[in-house]
Amino acid sequence: MRVHPVPPRKRNGTFGYGSGGAGNQKNLRRLPHIFSKVLELPLSFDAHVSVSESPAWLRFAASAGGSFLSPVGVQAHAVEIHPGVMKVVVRVGGGGGAEFDEEEEEMDLDRWRFRLPDGTRPRLATAECVDGELVVTVPKGFDGEDGVMEGAVFGQMLLVQ
Repeated sequence: MRVHPVPPRKRNGTFGYGSGGAGNQKNLRRLPHIFSKVLELPLSFDAHVSVSESPAWLRFAASAGGSFLSPVGVQAHAVEIHPGVMKVVVRVGGGGGAEFDEEEEEMDLDRWRFRLPDGTRPRLATAECVDGELVVTVPKGFDGEDGVMEGAVFGQMLLVQ
């Protein structure tokens, strides 16, 4: 009995593995979802961070564990990744706002991140170390560019004297 080979099927986007194919593979990096405003803390992604909210601010508090006891302290930097996409990065020590090393600029997947709501003002974020605890405050309210109240709750009475 004679067996005829089956014609090759059309391969949509699949590649055959030849000799040495495993050595030629590239590792793909996972990209995070892109949100318009993100807070990134220099903590592990599974760190315990308490988040409290008021009408005026969002406050993030985490145990520093002695890692933020630098004499220079901690600083919050607002980095515009793309027009309309802002990331607040908290760094230990005194680095410049836009002057980051390339190795720091690379994506580190082991960082604690939080998607900030639309009503926040990331350019005015502050970071400080109080009693061994990292405290980051992101204010809410008026947007300085066009004077529109972002994230405002309308229908409340405001008394102006």
